Amino acid sequence: MGDPRKTRKKYKGPAHPWQKARIDEERGIKRNYGLKNKKEIWKFVSEIRRIKSQAKTLIREKSKNNKQAFIEEKQLIDRLVKYGLLTEGSTLESLLGLKTSDLLGRRLQTLVHNKGFALTPKQARQFIVHGHILVNGKKITVPSYLVSLEEEHKIEFNPNSNLNDKDHPERSKEKKMKGKGSKEKPEEAKEAEVLEKIQKELVVEVTE
Repeated sequence: MGDPRKTRKKYKGPAHPWQKARIDEERGIKRNYGLKNKKEIWKFVSEIRRIKSQAKTLIREKSKNNKQAFIEEKQLIDRLVKYGLLTEGSTLESLLGLKTSDLLGRRLQTLVHNKGFALTPKQARQFIVHGHILVNGKKITVPSYLVSLEEEHKIEFNPNSNLNDKDHPERSKEKKMKGKGSKEKPEEAKEAEVLEKIQKELVVEVTE
């Protein structure tokens, strides 16, 4: 057996780890998209940075009439159009306006939540990880999977999943709240019993 190669990080973290404005922004992104940790944000930030860097290089090479640059330009734009990040006829200059949120919006977890398959982004993540979601007939268990425009309309619940039933409590906010209420009721009753016992003890002390 050969020596295993050391895998390199596919992202670059922030240069200044203690910037409050950036930390607050990342906290909001993490909450809004139901991300597991900030590394997920940094991966997408790095990918957007890489795409923009490639676009700038191609713009520079095109000005030199480099034929390969024109070929790579079409390949890059076609790929981004495929994932709904650009529209047909877009240019490399328009690509420079891409934001991290554009890429985060194409994640399977985001689309599962936005399309109403889940009540919250975190619930969407749970459904995906546990194999309840299919994309184009295939089980996808990676929340960060990037969904193409063609695949977007082929997101569905796994037919073998109990969540495929639209009346399942996990899919109904009202029923889920009722379920929580029924679980909390014994605890409330227990608290009421304790209060009643204390009141009785106080009455006994006063009469004595």
